Amino acid sequence: MSTQLHQPARRRRVWARVTLALTAAAVMTLTGLPGLQEAEAAKPPNVKPIRCDEKFLGRKVPATPADSGPPDGLPYDAWPNDENYTYDNPAKAYDGVLPPTDAQRAAAGTDYRAWQRKYNRTKNPADKVMEIYARYNKQYASGYKDFKRFLDVRYIGAYGNPYRGEAFEARMVKKYNMVGPDWWCQDVIEYTDPETGEKRYRVVDAHHRPSERKVEIKSNGKIEDDQLKADRQIAKEKPKSTFRYLTGANTEQSTKDKIKQFDDDLKRDRGTARTQAGVNERRSNAIERTQKPTSYTNFDKRFNPDPAKGGRGPIIDQALRSGKTIEEARRLQAIYNQNNSGGYFNRGPGGIDFSTLEINYVGTPVKGKGLDYSMKADYVKNPDENPGYGGDAKLQLASDAFFTWLALTPDKFWVNLNPIRPDVIMDPQFAKTDAGRVLLEADLTLKHDYADSMNPDKYERGEQFWRQVPRTPEGMPCLPIIRQWITPQPAKVREQDGGIYILDAPLKVNMEVPTGPDVPANSCELTEAQTDQAETLIRTMIQPELERRVNDEASYADLRRVYSSRVAAEYVRRQDAVEPTDFRGIINSNDVKRWPLKGENKDWDKKTVYDKYVDSFRNGDYEFERVYDGKVWILSMGGVDFSKAPKRDIGRTQFNSQYGGLDSTTRTSVQAEVTYQGSETAYLGGSAADQPTTPENPTPTPTPTAPDDPKPTGGSSAPAPDPSGSGGDATTPPGKDPQGDLADTGSDTPVGLIALAAAALAAAGGALTWWMRRRRATGG
Repeated sequence: MSTQLHQPARRRRVWARVTLALTAAAVMTLTGLPGLQEAEAAKPPNVKPIRCDEKFLGRKVPATPADSGPPDGLPYDAWPNDENYTYDNPAKAYDGVLPPTDAQRAAAGTDYRAWQRKYNRTKNPADKVMEIYARYNKQYASGYKDFKRFLDVRYIGAYGNPYRGEAFEARMVKKYNMVGPDWWCQDVIEYTDPETGEKRYRVVDAHHRPSERKVEIKSNGKIEDDQLKADRQIAKEKPKSTFRYLTGANTEQSTKDKIKQFDDDLKRDRGTARTQAGVNERRSNAIERTQKPTSYTNFDKRFNPDPAKGGRGPIIDQALRSGKTIEEARRLQAIYNQNNSGGYFNRGPGGIDFSTLEINYVGTPVKGKGLDYSMKADYVKNPDENPGYGGDAKLQLASDAFFTWLALTPDKFWVNLNPIRPDVIMDPQFAKTDAGRVLLEADLTLKHDYADSMNPDKYERGEQFWRQVPRTPEGMPCLPIIRQWITPQPAKVREQDGGIYILDAPLKVNMEVPTGPDVPANSCELTEAQTDQAETLIRTMIQPELERRVNDEASYADLRRVYSSRVAAEYVRRQDAVEPTDFRGIINSNDVKRWPLKGENKDWDKKTVYDKYVDSFRNGDYEFERVYDGKVWILSMGGVDFSKAPKRDIGRTQFNSQYGGLDSTTRTSVQAEVTYQGSETAYLGGSAADQPTTPENPTPTPTPTAPDDPKPTGGSSAPAPDPSGSGGDATTPPGKDPQGDLADTGSDTPVGLIALAAAALAAAGGALTWWMRRRRATGG
């Protein structure tokens, strides 16, 4: 949990920040938020040390065990997976409260205690909302103007921090036998400010007084700089002191680096090789319990087939907290850091790299009971300096793509770029969705990457490539037109526990020399042997690099994200074909009005991408000068084809051997942010439970305020999907899902494209072509 750094009045800002958890822990009732105490110079904090066993066991252990305290032999001691623990946060039941109107603010006033007393008498949730509005009014002049941020940080988080922090602290005290007369919690350590000579005070979570072992307990993975600064001074004044930092989540690299430096400095100054300061990382899963949901509890509509209902989960919370831009993310990270004393906000809203977010599990849909799902994303190494952002948009894309793959028949899941076929770019309905947009933009990126990967000015690979390409009789390099397209490789999955685990969903870059009426004329001619030579060269030197980029690089992250949703949707299709689910009216309806293009892409048009492609075709991507001179051009044909979603279901033995514990990690992720076996990947899920997002509107008591009553949330603060009907007639499951089989066909044939007119696509199919336009070489 957090510690207090008690400082003089001239630095009250720091005091206010680090005091919250302690004062909050002292008042654990929903009748009122704990206030921030002002500190006077050189006065000790208003904290009474207490024996740890008395605080957390409710009794006094006669003697301190010999093995008490966390291990202290290593600078960094990590146990990747610890058990779950739970804590209650009644304030979380009000996370869907909408910003107040002017009339509601006027009615609420600033006397929040009066509304507390009314709520205590009536137990009417609307009175609790008026209390929240009154709190908002009271701090408005000098505090938060953004109500949603105030609600999350200063109300819900203010309750959650002490509850979560103390729950983790209690676990650690019990786990490491920090009991008996020697162990004291919330112990106050006095030291002197080296700059001013004034007294300061450090409140230590657990202190073994005889040996002066000081233990800081953090449910998240970060130690504050001002705490480390205090510890450094204490170490100078009290040379027996040693320091352990217990973290309950992935420890930030910056924290590990700072504590290692602290340890190195103490070893040097004290002339010892024994560890003096170190981290004990005990990753634990903090499961927050809302207790009884109210009419003001947020139920998010994503991944829910019923537009009037929604679900909850840690992925929703983290996505809604994240900034929309890197600049906003840095600002928000600083705000949440200042209000994260008990680790309630984990590593802060910038701790997760949302650009890597993909769905990795969906449960079996049961009619009337919603859908459990889990996402995974990498952690950011330094969230303060380079925070993650865009979580809301990335989660929305994954959800919208999931429903797009369900709503449209799979023969529409293709895109195609061909400079002489502007009429065959993509299906009109598919073009109205973000999933379709992502596929077409990925196709254009692939074409540019093809040119880039053979650039001799950037890569040795390019230099070697151009030295080996076939030459015309005049000595100029010449390439055949190469068709290139992206298709899925068989996804590695495991179906068990009433759902599907998406373990790996790789993509494949296909290449061939095309034939047919839609192939533009080449500017140079090659013999059959030269064509084979060039094709082999491209397959061995260029294709592997392109496939690596498609599967690894950030420029294709959205493509990988929507394809993982494709695999998840295919599983739901199969389950619905066996027994009707809530998704029945959506599947194959060909109605995507609820999942249109959104945000900055709402006005996107396929023609814009096509025009960029044609411009590149006409003007080239780059030039390079060698003795043979030359210019690379992009030519015709291209695409991505997701009409099939092949999969390979691994057996239980292999799953347990290679992914042991992933099942329990995934189940827990529906309730809490977790990691898997010490990895740098976060698992966060949700449950699209059968919960209404528009319940009846309760009225504050004793006097209703009519149209200005606090309104219940209608779901997420993010733009909600248009709740229009799904359309179409899909009440009867198809005898066979058209081209939607999850089975591995062993074929890379672009089924979606072949479904078009044969003449139009004889040489198309998601291809990418390059043309070396011959220029007259200068000097020989």
